[in-house]
Amino acid sequence: MRLFTKALISFLLVPLSCLADDDTTIRNIFNKYHVNGTLVISSLDGQKKIIYNKKRSRQGFVPASTFKILNTLIALDEEVITDKVIFKWDGKDKGWEAWNKDQTLKSAFGFSCVWCYQQIASKVGNARYLKHFKRINYGNGKAGPDVQRFWLDGDLKISAQQQIEFIRKVYEEGLPYAKEDIAALKHIMIQDSNDSYTLYAKTGWSQKIGWFVGFLDTKSGPWVFALNIDMPDIKQAPIRKKIVVETLQAKNIL
Repeated sequence: MRLFTKALISFLLVPLSCLADDDTTIRNIFNKYHVNGTLVISSLDGQKKIIYNKKRSRQGFVPASTFKILNTLIALDEEVITDKVIFKWDGKDKGWEAWNKDQTLKSAFGFSCVWCYQQIASKVGNARYLKHFKRINYGNGKAGPDVQRFWLDGDLKISAQQQIEFIRKVYEEGLPYAKEDIAALKHIMIQDSNDSYTLYAKTGWSQKIGWFVGFLDTKSGPWVFALNIDMPDIKQAPIRKKIVVETLQAKNIL
């Protein structure tokens, strides 16, 4: 009996990350939406972690619009915008109705307004971006020849595991940026809020890779997450959030 109890305790103490790749529940959620990808979910202290598709979780991809999380902080820090900024639409069709209007920082972030953040990129410039990447150890630290597109199809790459470490620092305000700038960022990241939890996140899509990264405040404590999937069609966009939410629910985090 004593040996059985010891074996049971040892099993229960196995980190969740060691079990996740064989996790039938998570695999079934990915299969339900017919996608291949990776998902990392971690408690803030890293003591509880779920990693689905560990090999892919270490693979770097363009961050796409998830880069707007850092880009917002850089823009505020470099004072090329304020949190009260209004991006003026030039009247030309930008390819999506939601982009064809003036934008606030919150709407530009929420709608992933490419032209708004391209204005920011032109003002920040490549040299200052590289300085910030080195300063916080973001992704592979590279940009590329086109300062207005390097996060979409340039040399900048980041893995799901690296996203987790970056998002953890955002939550903990452990980045070298003003607290008021991080507070402004967190405000525009809110996607859902109720009595049980608040979900802060950002989507991304480029080069047929879809992202959903962020953090979750719950009554039992904060969690951080990062998902990327093969996503050849923008019509698949809603499944990014669905996979994360359904996994959080299945693991009794939500």
